[in-house]
Amino acid sequence: MTTSSVRVGCVRSESPAAEQRAAYDWCERTFEHAERVSLAALSERDLARYDVLWWHADEPIDPDVLAAVCGSLDAYLDGGGGLLLSLHALATASDLGIDPIGPDAVGVEHPPEPTGPLLKALHADHPAFEAFDGLRVDTAPEGTRQPFARYERFLPAEGDVLACAHRDGDVPEQKTIISWDRGAGTVVGAGAALAFDPGKAAHEADDDRNDGPRSDPHGDHDRDCDRGREPNGPAANRSRLVEGLLRFLAGGTGAGAAADAPLTTRPRNAGEFARVRRALRDDPNRPTYHLTAPANWCNDPNGLIQYNGRYHVFYQYNPAGPFHGTIHWGQAISDDLVHWEDCPVALSPSPDGPDADGCWSGCAVLDDGTPTVFYTGGRERRQLPCRATATDETLDTWEKDPANPVIEDPPADLDLLATDFWEAEFRDHCIRREGETWQHLIGSGITDVGGTVLLYESPDLREWQFRDPILTGDWEGAGGVWECPELLDLGEMELLHVSNYDEVLYFLGHLGEDGFEREGVGDGDEHAGVLDHGDFYAPQSLRTDDGRTLTWGWVIETRPPERQWDAGWSGALSIPRELSLSNAGDLIQRPARELEALRDDHVGVSDLRLAEESRPLDAAGTALEIEATVTVEADAAFELVVRQSPDGEERTPIRYTGEEVIVDREHANLDPAVAADPLRMPVENADDERRGDIDLRVFVDGSVIEVFANERHCLTSRVYPTRSDSTGLSIAAIGGRVAIETLDVWQLGSVWPAGDASKGRPAPQSSW
Repeated sequence: MTTSSVRVGCVRSESPAAEQRAAYDWCERTFEHAERVSLAALSERDLARYDVLWWHADEPIDPDVLAAVCGSLDAYLDGGGGLLLSLHALATASDLGIDPIGPDAVGVEHPPEPTGPLLKALHADHPAFEAFDGLRVDTAPEGTRQPFARYERFLPAEGDVLACAHRDGDVPEQKTIISWDRGAGTVVGAGAALAFDPGKAAHEADDDRNDGPRSDPHGDHDRDCDRGREPNGPAANRSRLVEGLLRFLAGGTGAGAAADAPLTTRPRNAGEFARVRRALRDDPNRPTYHLTAPANWCNDPNGLIQYNGRYHVFYQYNPAGPFHGTIHWGQAISDDLVHWEDCPVALSPSPDGPDADGCWSGCAVLDDGTPTVFYTGGRERRQLPCRATATDETLDTWEKDPANPVIEDPPADLDLLATDFWEAEFRDHCIRREGETWQHLIGSGITDVGGTVLLYESPDLREWQFRDPILTGDWEGAGGVWECPELLDLGEMELLHVSNYDEVLYFLGHLGEDGFEREGVGDGDEHAGVLDHGDFYAPQSLRTDDGRTLTWGWVIETRPPERQWDAGWSGALSIPRELSLSNAGDLIQRPARELEALRDDHVGVSDLRLAEESRPLDAAGTALEIEATVTVEADAAFELVVRQSPDGEERTPIRYTGEEVIVDREHANLDPAVAADPLRMPVENADDERRGDIDLRVFVDGSVIEVFANERHCLTSRVYPTRSDSTGLSIAAIGGRVAIETLDVWQLGSVWPAGDASKGRPAPQSSW
């Protein structure tokens, strides 16, 4: 069966290989108006006669030939044409001027398993993929010859990743289908698992080198193989995919497209950011008042700064999808810590620079009033500090220092830990000024000893001199590498925290001539501990204009990578926490007071007594703040249950036993692949006479739960209910009597612009 609605021009090599001939044979069987046009004729042919051009190649293409056809293809795209570059033709993206960064992996493989595209959840509704129900599509059978061109180490600078690779499992680091807007037209590159002649005999015909339409005496047989016998087999899927791409490109979907055009995952303006967020807003596990990337991957907060009264939060971001790799710096900004806006990507890897493999964690300072960031650049097996300065007041654009890296080698006189990935673990930056000297902390580890924090000094933020490690974790449990060190001045004492892969350790003391002198060592652990007892990592802080220290951390995912891919997003930042010291010198952590502006519908109760009973609350939702002051008798426990289904099949109890808080995740969801282990947090009360009392503040936001106890202890958890009705709340007394002095529940609004919050989230009821 042929179709007549699309006019396809098949770009033919002067000496076409069997693969190209087989592909174009298929095209002519599928589209009534399909003809072959030679590369040499592109500059002479009226390309406007074609709705879409398809260039399919499995052999290297002569650069001189590319140079000769660039002008014709540019004019065609400027006029609204569509161009499909498949297999090795995708490797021409840079030479054709489509993207300054071309695919970095080109070759031929024979995969031992079926392969195909791993579609991004954001693009599941893309017109080109409408023939497929799932995100994982096999388009090539096992063991066959498969030419490929794809992005692996690098990302295109200007294109959207529509799909990565799927084999026996997901291979998201192999980016295989890319889309670009060019002028009024669109280019799609599909570089893998699309072979039409996978190493088998191809039809040879004398007219293969001729332009124009041709007949195919073998059409019925091949069409049966492609579409009939295995309607969901790799060959049929391959044909559906290419047909869908050609039809999409023939539709005129470039820069001037309507509002319902396919999403971009490289948004550049408020409207594009809003569209991306709206595409994910119906996910009940997606946070609405925690900072998240618009989509894809988010981890460590970076470069936090308040500049010209505006808060800037950068974060580790991967535009390619919800997985760790090809790290960029995303950014969100706010005037009030309550309402946030997405900004374009601030830092991207430079393929020819020391950050070719990623722009990793760093910090921001003001250099004579100019915002300046220091970040870890990764290239092959080396990690080194790099510098960039803002080029505008919005902090949207940054200029990298041509002298990068600013430190050329780790200190040679230390036996820094080396791994299979890095010559030396040497990354993450905290910079502050003491008098006329800049101090620069870098995280590392000393072989067979433990994690360490290295100190450098500079008079000008350019020339750095190594001094010494200021603290090394030479005790059991300290961890082999300390990441993301930060030294904060809290007045009477300084706080040093480090992340050791498992948890965030903190120490109170002072940085002196002999390193960081810990307060109270040997007298107990009141001045050291764990910053958060749950899924919280790599925090970073800023000093507000009114003198407060606010900290954000990465809220780690605990669901498998495949679930993150299917959701279309991964990672969140914690709510901002204010860090300070109590009168007794203990660390205080409390939610930033600005968050109270998010409070909406409210219900509350006071002087409630429970005796070994459970009581549902007339409140529900997935974006809540709960505040409670509770007393438990000996051997009794208080239980606050969140994200509860009406029948209790899914439920997450937050239990206080008088000595610890437990987040019980055994029945948090029905997915056996998601972590169900409990999280525990010891709780102390500054007032011994109030033992058994607790002041709780609990923030529930989709899959994120943050618990603050007595303004001293924090526990962050992830839960992923599978039922849409898991929104209920209840309380219980277990094993004895519980007195609830006060308990308040607020529905919290979204921090993103109006219209981008999740729809249909149940709100608390009017009373209990």
